[in-house]
Amino acid sequence: MDGLLYTQNERSYLEQKIIEQKYSLQIMTDIFRNKTLLITGGTGSFGNAVLKRFLNSDIGEIRIFSRDEKKQDDMRHALQNPKVKFYIGDVRDRQSVDGVMAGVDYIFSAAALKQVPSCEFFPMQAVQTNVIGTNNVIESAIAHGVKKMVVLSTDKAAYPINAMGISKAMMEKVAIAKGRSLGKDAATTICCTRYGNVMASRGSVIPLWVEQMMAGNPITITDPNMTRFMMTLDDAVDLVIYAWEHGENGDLFVQKAPAATLMTLATALKELYSQIDPKYAQTEIKVIGTRHGEKLYETLVTREEMAKSIDVGNYFRIPCDQRDLNYDKFFVEGSEKASKVDDYNSHNTRRLDIDGMKQLLLKLRFVREDLGLDTKAKTSEIRSE
Repeated sequence: MDGLLYTQNERSYLEQKIIEQKYSLQIMTDIFRNKTLLITGGTGSFGNAVLKRFLNSDIGEIRIFSRDEKKQDDMRHALQNPKVKFYIGDVRDRQSVDGVMAGVDYIFSAAALKQVPSCEFFPMQAVQTNVIGTNNVIESAIAHGVKKMVVLSTDKAAYPINAMGISKAMMEKVAIAKGRSLGKDAATTICCTRYGNVMASRGSVIPLWVEQMMAGNPITITDPNMTRFMMTLDDAVDLVIYAWEHGENGDLFVQKAPAATLMTLATALKELYSQIDPKYAQTEIKVIGTRHGEKLYETLVTREEMAKSIDVGNYFRIPCDQRDLNYDKFFVEGSEKASKVDDYNSHNTRRLDIDGMKQLLLKLRFVREDLGLDTKAKTSEIRSE
C-alpha cells in the first residue's frame, strides 16, 4: 500500500483524528472512571464501536440494552468481559427501560429503526421506536437522576422526505424540547448529535458493493452524481463523546465531514480491490435510478440551524431555541440571518477525490482485512463494522 500517498489535506485530517481519539481516551479515563454507561440499541454498529473504545478505559460498567437476544449472545461470547452487562428490553416498553436505569450515570441513546424502506412501509413502527421509545428513555433518565444523555440522530432528519427521517426529526424535537424545559442547571442534561452516512455500518452500501464486485456482478448505483457524507464509526464515537463533554441542555452537535459522489466511492473501491485481483478494476457500474425516499444530497445542518450555529472547530453546535411559550413571538420576531446563509450539505462540503476516498476506505477494518493488511477478525461473509 506504499503507493497510496496521503495528500496534505488528508494527512492533516487523519492527524487531527488521531489527536482527537487520544484526547477522547483521556477523557474517558479521567471522567468515566467507575461510572455506569447505558447504551440503548447497544448491539448495533455504534454500540460495538463504543465498546472497542471504552473497554480500554477505567469505566465501571457498560450496560447494553436491546431486544435482540441473538446479537446480545454473540456479543457476550465475543467480549467475555465482566464490565459489560446485557439487558433484554425494548425502548417502547417504559417498564423495561426503568428496569435497566437504576444506577446509570450516562446514556448514549442509539436504539432506532434506521432502514428507509422499513420505516416507509411501516411508519407507525418508526414512530413507536424513534419518537415514543426515545421519549421513554428520556423520561426514565430524568426520573432516575441520570447525569447526561446523548441522543443519536441522522442527517435524514434535516429537511426529511421519508418516514425514517421524519421520525428522527421528531425524535430530535422531543429531546431538544425536553432539554430546553429542564434548563441549564438541571440535574440531567439532554443533548443530540446528528451525523451522516457511517461507512460500512450495518446496511451501508459499501459492503454490498464489495460483495457484488467479488461475486463478479455489476456494482449497482442509483445516481453517480449523488453525494453522501463519509464518516467512519470512530468519527461517530468522537462526535458523541464531544457532545457528552461539551453539551448543554437542548444542544445539537454536528461533525464537519467530507463527502464524495457515489461514482467516486465506487471507483475508489474498484481501484483498491484491483490490488487483490486486476479483474476488479473492470467491474461494471450499473446505474439503476434513484430509489423512493432518496435525496440527491444529504443535509447535516439546515439553513435555519446554520443561522444560529456556533462553529467550534471540527463541529457545529446548534443551541436550542430559547423563546418562551409566548406564541406571538413566533409570528412577530424573526431573523434576517437565515436568508443570508446556506445549509451545510454533502454538495457544498469538502469533496473527496478518488485518492482521498481510498485513504478513508483504508480506515475500514474489513477493507484492510480483505487487502491482507490486517488479520481477519470475522468471517469473510461479515463485512459490516
